[in-house]
Amino acid sequence: MAVSLNPGDIKDLSSGFERKLEVKNSLVVCFGELLIDFVPTVGGVSLAEAPAFKKAPGGAPANVAVGISRLGGSSAFIGKVGDDEFGHMLVDILKQNNVDCSGVRFDPNARTALAFVTLRADGEREFLFFRHPSADMLLTERELELKVIQQAKIFHYGSISLIDEPSKSAHLAALKLAKNAGCLLSYDPNLRLPLWPSPEAARDGIMSIWDQSDIVKISEDEITFLTGGDDPYDDNVVLKKLFRPNFKLLIVTEGSQGCRYYTQKFRGRVAGIKAKPIDTTGAGDAFVSGILFRVASDPSIFQDEQRLQDALRFANACGAITVMERGAIPALPTKEAVQKILSNATPV
Repeated sequence: MAVSLNPGDIKDLSSGFERKLEVKNSLVVCFGELLIDFVPTVGGVSLAEAPAFKKAPGGAPANVAVGISRLGGSSAFIGKVGDDEFGHMLVDILKQNNVDCSGVRFDPNARTALAFVTLRADGEREFLFFRHPSADMLLTERELELKVIQQAKIFHYGSISLIDEPSKSAHLAALKLAKNAGCLLSYDPNLRLPLWPSPEAARDGIMSIWDQSDIVKISEDEITFLTGGDDPYDDNVVLKKLFRPNFKLLIVTEGSQGCRYYTQKFRGRVAGIKAKPIDTTGAGDAFVSGILFRVASDPSIFQDEQRLQDALRFANACGAITVMERGAIPALPTKEAVQKILSNATPV
């Protein structure tokens, strides 16, 4: 039987197709942990010395999802929280920041994870985690929201979800689905040694999915750890031990000093942006949200060094803004704030 469509129907179908195409072309799906960070109300103290703590939403993949949305991009989060006050509060915060939460699950039998984090006077970060187990560790493969992953342009993840089952199997299944759907795969190992059974387990776990990624962001400390003590500033160490032929981009962040970049065609360094740090929590996640926001809208930057440098300068500015406020998600910048700091910025 023939079906006739009037011009209005055709227009509706066309606009619906364009909306789906737009989502596919720009959506960044972040997979992993969502938790509460407790940050000291004063800087430069140990956890034991802190007089009080400020409650802040956190979790690296969730931070990245919010960061992308704050910048004006399209993002979704997949993970699990407890069916408790903290869990519902966290999901409400994601929704308030326009993050798609259709892939979030609530566990009635486990609590939302908690983390106490501080930057001591000696510059070292100190962590204390409460996960025994926490809900994020219990996400199962059958709980994955497959349609969200299949819509993604970029699928972003860390390594913490690889530590325990069943979240490890869920992570690997999501990664395979994203790869088969043609997503760009973005990996920030986000090393948290206290959560792993041993340093060897951490190294093996992080490297177990290393070769599958298209984009990898690592820090200087993570290079030293993953290479067994090699010089993190030596390009040959990065290229011989960590770069892979399939990588589109490997980024080494150097805190306030900026970042280095490595692609198939070129490598170089982009200076950081001067800022007065109050709390460095979430700075790396802000950086990741900045570069993924730019990649999602312009994947061709891997082929154009000038455009890549501009995108990394944008990401550096995201990190600089974030360190000027306590907590991760509360400090993540808007696109306008980034453009403002870039217009007035003094390179480090």
